[in-house]
Amino acid sequence: MHTQKSMKISTAVHSPVALSPSFPLLPYSFSSSPNSFDVTFPAIPCSLLSVDAMDISGEQHLDIKHDIIKKRINSHGDVMESRQDGLGAPKIEKPLQRHGGRLEHNETYCGSCFGAEQSDDDCCNSCEEVQEAYRRKGWAMTNVDLIDQCKREGFFQKIKNEDGEGCNIHGSLEVNRVAGNFHFAPGKSFHHTNFFLDDLLAFQKDSYNISHRINRLAFGEYFPGVVNPLDGAQWIHETSNGMYQYFIKVVPTIYTNIRGRTVHSNQYSVTQHFKNLEFIHLNSHPGVFFFYDFSPIKVTFEEEHISFLHFITNICAVIGGIFTVAGIIDSFVYYGQRKIKKKMEIGKFR
Repeated sequence: MHTQKSMKISTAVHSPVALSPSFPLLPYSFSSSPNSFDVTFPAIPCSLLSVDAMDISGEQHLDIKHDIIKKRINSHGDVMESRQDGLGAPKIEKPLQRHGGRLEHNETYCGSCFGAEQSDDDCCNSCEEVQEAYRRKGWAMTNVDLIDQCKREGFFQKIKNEDGEGCNIHGSLEVNRVAGNFHFAPGKSFHHTNFFLDDLLAFQKDSYNISHRINRLAFGEYFPGVVNPLDGAQWIHETSNGMYQYFIKVVPTIYTNIRGRTVHSNQYSVTQHFKNLEFIHLNSHPGVFFFYDFSPIKVTFEEEHISFLHFITNICAVIGGIFTVAGIIDSFVYYGQRKIKKKMEIGKFR
């Protein structure tokens, strides 16, 4: 028995109120794949590049490190180093303790947070932890050279060593199922009086080259036939500074294959816009921003076997079409030959 697969598309319209943030928020993953985004910045070092996410419910995640992999790349695009963000601090040798003295023999290390402790038991044992403590307080780190942990880890030298390099960053994010955005920004950003500022003021530049290539951006698990319109997209920086924005409409999608396996995923459409920060408010932050919203329409794809009778009908339609076209061609050739022969007989064909 001959069978053939077909795909049925159906749409179900849901009330937009169902996506209201006043309802309980459920964790929603962009993708079950560990590489739900993969973006390359050829002119921004990994040490200056951070990932932030926030949504309309008020939830914010700044300088995300979980499930984020950064690769240092040189000017030719070759990978120099690959590591999970936030790892790789050097060993501690007599660092400054929270009480002000140096680490002594048999003493447990507990580094000072330099006034940013939230409780008496808080310890900051690395430069990253001090920055995070400052970030929670909303303080700007303008005195990094005085922070013992940063000085010991060679924080300044690390950034200087990466000057002129680029960065490939990939990983995955989990967000609430409400409108929001995630963005890649040069400089470790933090929230302070409703503005996002740069806490690496010692390395502040007049402009950042935010040229980028999106190798992959997926909102959900892969299924056959899915098209991610931003995969392979590239933008080359031409102005002194700017903010590149992608506005994404995410459409929930359910795919069921011929064996009955169901995949809950998403498709998306996108528009894009560039803002030149020379003509925008001074507090605007350069970077690449992805603003997403969820559509109230759900799309369902289903694979199914067609009946044998339907298959035979399709075959007959194809055969009938072939005979019809062949008949038209045969008629054209036959009558053409007759007209040529008649003109030749009366001597008018030249």
